Parts: sequence; C-alpha cells; structure tokens
Amino acid sequence: MRIETERKLDFDDVLIRPKRSRLKSRGDVDVRRTFRLPHAGVEITGVPIIAANMDTVGTVRMAAALAEHDIFTALHKHYPIEELQKANISGAFSFVTFGIDDLKKVDGVMNALQSNSINKICLDVANGYTEAFIEFIRDVRKHHPGKVIMAGNVATPDMTEALILAGADIVKVGIGPGSACMTRAMTGVGYPQLSAIIECADAAHGLSGLICADGGCKMPGDVAKAFAAGADFVMLGGMFAGHTECLTPEQLAHVKKDEGGLVEYYGMSSKVAMDRYSGGVAPHRASEGRVVKVEYKGDVKGTIQDILGGLRSACTYVGAAKLKEFSKRATFVIKNAA
Repeated sequence: MRIETERKLDFDDVLIRPKRSRLKSRGDVDVRRTFRLPHAGVEITGVPIIAANMDTVGTVRMAAALAEHDIFTALHKHYPIEELQKANISGAFSFVTFGIDDLKKVDGVMNALQSNSINKICLDVANGYTEAFIEFIRDVRKHHPGKVIMAGNVATPDMTEALILAGADIVKVGIGPGSACMTRAMTGVGYPQLSAIIECADAAHGLSGLICADGGCKMPGDVAKAFAAGADFVMLGGMFAGHTECLTPEQLAHVKKDEGGLVEYYGMSSKVAMDRYSGGVAPHRASEGRVVKVEYKGDVKGTIQDILGGLRSACTYVGAAKLKEFSKRATFVIKNAA
C-alpha cells in the first residue's frame, strides 16, 4: 500500500482566470473542431460534445436532434440492429456502443450499418484496466481498421496510453464522477475528474490520441473547465437527461400531464438497468449505479443553447476565438487553496 500526497482536483475546486481579450462578441467563437484519428486515419468535424451511451440519454431521437447542431451521440448498446438500420440518424455524428462482448456482435452490427455510413464505435466498460479489455480493443481494431474507436473508462495516464496503443482513437476518461454512478461509494475506487482529464490528455496527446471527459459535468461551466483542462470531447449524461428526445411516448404523455413532473434516469450498472437487460444483478456483482430523478426539461434545443452559450462565453473571457485554442489560453485558479 502507498499513499499519493499530491493534491488532485475536481471541477468544483477551480475557476478559470479571466484575461484580456480582443474578441468583440461570443458569436465570434468557433466551437467546432476537426480531429484526425490516429488509427482510423480519418477526420471528423463537429462540436465535440457527446451524449452518453445510457438508454435514458443516448437514444435515436436524441441523436437526430443533436446532429442538427453538429453534436455527437453515443447510442446505447441495447438497440436491435433492425431499429438502428431504420433510424433517421447521421453517420457523421453517431457512435454505436458495445460492451466487452462477442466480437461477432461488433462485426455483425457494423457490417449491417455500412449503408447508414456509421463508422464510429464506442467500446464501453466500467473498468477499462483489464487485460481482457485491451485485447478486445486490439481485436476490434484488426477487424475494423478504418473505423473510429472510442474506448474506456480509465482515469490514469498509463492506461490511457495502453488503450491508444491497443487501437483506440479516443479514450473515455472518468471513474465514478457521474451523478448516476456509485462506483466510488461501492468500491472506494476513483480519481478526481479534473486532474484525470489533465493527466490523461497529456498522455494521449503525446501519442496523437484523443480523450473524452466522461462524467461530472453538472453545469455549462463544468463543460468549459473540462475543455480548458485538455479534453478533446466531453460526454454528458445528466445534463442531457430528462428531455423530450429521451422519453418514450408513454413517459412523455405522463410527464406532460404533470407540469414540472420528474423524469427518472439511471446508470447502466444500476439494478434497474441490469434487471431490464441482464435478468437481474449477477451473484458475483453489486449494483454500481443509482436512479436519479430530474425535472422534465422539454426539448433539448434550449439546453444545447445554454451549454454552447456558456462555452462561447468562457472562450471570450480568455481570448480564445476557437475552441481549439481554449486549453492553451486558460489558467485555473484553485479555490480556497491550503
């Protein structure tokens, strides 16, 4: 056993220091980015925000709505192939999610979706530190050399490097920071999210890889801090939950009858999710997710405006005309430093 004494930071521990700027308006800020993926060898362009691969967030309807704003969605992994084939989703802005499953499932789904022009894969596990996961990434990369692969989750530089070297273009960073996640409470395992982003981004960029900060953003200011810390993409769950695009027709009818009604969303390692998709919590497991109730927020368009408006404003405070420049111009101030 050893103890690390260096202070690690979360979003609430810092603020972004303002500085002089030549920008005249928030409207002058470009929040789109273009990335070249190190393994896939392709470029992707868009607003680098991703709706999380939760079945109460990463829905087909959410993907269609976000694509209108050039924002990405990681579709949850429980959609039947036929439903994805028929869905009105943009291949440019959609990831298809898989767990550490049979490789034949990945092959079958991605081959079936070739005509939909979907070339982005999200390999999602709670614990990205296993050798089995690294081998799975290698196998998927061998079978799909030209596909964009996002994989995780991890929270330390060494494993960020390992996943990139195994074939991941983008590494999902975050162990336990999400509002519907109980990993830290159930296992005691985790890493303060802001420091995880800073350290993992540094490791990834040294290998020409990218990271996606996953979890912990509660407000637009947290999204700005994640980008300022070096995140290439930011994944949002709770901030996108509770919108019209996440709800079934039955849920929508119910919530509209009750003004200000509450909507449930839950972690994909929760008992609710495992009961729904796995026949219950396996004897060797414990639930590491919770059910969270949020107010019904209406259409997602208003939330998009809030997030992007806050991000553009943050960029103007440090003189960044492009999101790409933001992390180079931003300085964090630690609040109430000891």
